[in-house]
Amino acid sequence: MTYGQGDYQYELVEDWGNLPEVYEWHQVAGVAVDSNDNVYAYNRSEHQLMIFDSDGNFLNTWDEVFAGPHGIHIGPDDSVYLADRDAHTVMKYNTDGNMTLKIGTGRPSDTGYTTNAEPVPHAAGPFNLPTGIAVSDEGDIFISDGYGNARVHRYTDTGSLLLSWGLPGKVNPGDFHLPHGIGIDHDGFVLVCDRENDRVQVFDQEGEFQQMFDGFRQPTDLCVGPEGEIYVPELQGRVTIIDDEGNILSQWGGERTHEAGQFWAPHGVAVDSRGDMYIGEVLDGMRLQKFARVR
Repeated sequence: MTYGQGDYQYELVEDWGNLPEVYEWHQVAGVAVDSNDNVYAYNRSEHQLMIFDSDGNFLNTWDEVFAGPHGIHIGPDDSVYLADRDAHTVMKYNTDGNMTLKIGTGRPSDTGYTTNAEPVPHAAGPFNLPTGIAVSDEGDIFISDGYGNARVHRYTDTGSLLLSWGLPGKVNPGDFHLPHGIGIDHDGFVLVCDRENDRVQVFDQEGEFQQMFDGFRQPTDLCVGPEGEIYVPELQGRVTIIDDEGNILSQWGGERTHEAGQFWAPHGVAVDSRGDMYIGEVLDGMRLQKFARVR
């Protein structure tokens, strides 16, 4: 059975991911792929960072404990960036699993945040429950600061804050209600999943608004594929692939289900060098599915 449409159709790789005994997926908050197409699963279980090859063979796990696994990104040099939402920090690790940079004090910034039901009362500095990371080709680090804030922060590769942008709101460009995932396209534009506003906003790297893509159902994450296409998992059980103008290239799901090949709560996405796609799920999803692109 194939999923999707047009040039972006996929087949489910059934039972992908050979978990060692007593390991479990639980909620797979984030997923990323390195330059060797190894797959990193950032998981809310006892084994929070697990690594597999593209065939699903288990390679390694890190002996690290995180308060709230959320976003993961692998940079151009294969450094691994992790957003620990509940610890209000973002960390960078080398390929040996050693931390080389930590951003954030571990204390939430003062935004007046109490609940996700409404945008935060006011924006503030880093961080209050950060969600995602993207790294430019030049090494600058862009962080979506979302559950308890309404901002995007840009850092140097050494962790110095350069600028922040965003305000709490529901309508205007640059308004955010839970900026949840972030990515950088092939032209260097920064794309932000504005989850509770059901849209993706596009900015230049100075925070200037460029365009907006709407019609999503709680977009949670995004990544840019080999051909510049943009993959967007949506918490309401759907995955959408768009081009850089927001036109839909492929889409499936929409009714939450545990059926293989469909989705309950897609939360993280990664695409490897062959165009194969990996989707991590949260809530009652608790799995990581691989979809091989049909060529």
